[in-house]
Amino acid sequence: MRFFKSFYIHNTFFRYIAVLAACFVISYWEPTLYPICWILVFLLLGLFVFDSFWLFSIPNPISAQRNLPQKLSNSDYNTLFVHISSNYPFKVGLSIIDELPIQFQKRDFEHKIFLQKGEKHEFDYAVRPVERGEYVFGNLNVYVSSPLCIVKRRFVFQKDQMVPVYPSIIQMQQYDFLAISNRLTEFGLKKIRRIGHTQEFEQIKEYIKGDDIRTINWKATAKKSQLMVNQYQDEKSQPIYSIIDTGRVMKMPFNGLKLLDYAINSTLAFSNVALKRNDKTGLITFSKNIESFVPAVQKISHLNTILEKLYNITTEFTDSDFGLLYAHIKRKVNQRSLLLLYTNFEHISALKRQLPFLMAIAKKHLLVVIFFENTELESLISTDAEDLQTIYHKTIAEKFSLEKRLMQRELQQYGIQTILTKPESLTINAINKYLEIKARGIL
Repeated sequence: MRFFKSFYIHNTFFRYIAVLAACFVISYWEPTLYPICWILVFLLLGLFVFDSFWLFSIPNPISAQRNLPQKLSNSDYNTLFVHISSNYPFKVGLSIIDELPIQFQKRDFEHKIFLQKGEKHEFDYAVRPVERGEYVFGNLNVYVSSPLCIVKRRFVFQKDQMVPVYPSIIQMQQYDFLAISNRLTEFGLKKIRRIGHTQEFEQIKEYIKGDDIRTINWKATAKKSQLMVNQYQDEKSQPIYSIIDTGRVMKMPFNGLKLLDYAINSTLAFSNVALKRNDKTGLITFSKNIESFVPAVQKISHLNTILEKLYNITTEFTDSDFGLLYAHIKRKVNQRSLLLLYTNFEHISALKRQLPFLMAIAKKHLLVVIFFENTELESLISTDAEDLQTIYHKTIAEKFSLEKRLMQRELQQYGIQTILTKPESLTINAINKYLEIKARGIL
């Protein structure tokens, strides 16, 4: 049975059959060709038997391995590698078909190569998941044919190989590397001018040209008989919470990725940056209920806790309860903190319903409300209106775009920090706002 499961007819064999059929048709008018046709039939049968023996007489002549990372990164192109080698004593043609997870909806993956005796080959391909969860790769199928191209032998490797898709680890590492290499401006991170200085004392040092004369320590100057200044540093260990709304407003997709996943990817990258700057980071997710609460902690290992919580976030089509969020923050977050609230408002009436709760949170904490521009309306707004229907659609699109800016102004009037951003620019804008707040010392 195993033999028949791995035995396949090559497409070229059917071309040979078509030629023989044409030969028999011609022999109907040219009887002299009839014996030649039968000779070709027996020759083809002989080649069929010989090719089958040629391919199947050697045990385990092909080895192949699909190398998957421990985790795939959501919304990024992840590179996968396939290694393959041949022990056939002759040149063979290989067709490699990888059964990709159902989430990719790709059923035409195929890679064709030729291998000489003892030759090894490696190739790679990229996949871009847009949902978190478990992805199961099926069989790695290798179909081998000899130079005769009459039959094919099938080999199956690594059946049902599972790999989890986590929030964008690649994006997190990208911003981490850029921060270390001081190349943040290449990706849009702004250099924030520091306003004044914070009150966290670091040391007393000798005055050098360019130091702020307002920081001169006169007592130390008198003792040393030379100018001495106080040196300050950014305040550290400040609690910062990322709050993610998992309600129905965050289910809207842009470029194949939901707003929720944009927020999750941003939270992971932002938390990594904040931890590297010695601040405490925590996480709250909510919709109809408080789904998860991770207290703010200042440990790099704490990032793994946040990562696992982000991986397991699920959503339902429910309205989020901001009143419950306010009560939870009041009870659990006692120290003044920076709260980055990822949510979305499509209408100003929706914002006004939640505004009392947002104002109550902002009285005790520094609240930054992050919501999204509808980028799909931009192309509609920029379209030249040539008929009545297009004018109507363009007017409605402009109305929605204006409402977003009115909502931003409404929040700012009550002293609530805001970020109105395109989904793809979310991470950059969130980190910029964090750096701005730290530089201004308003937390």
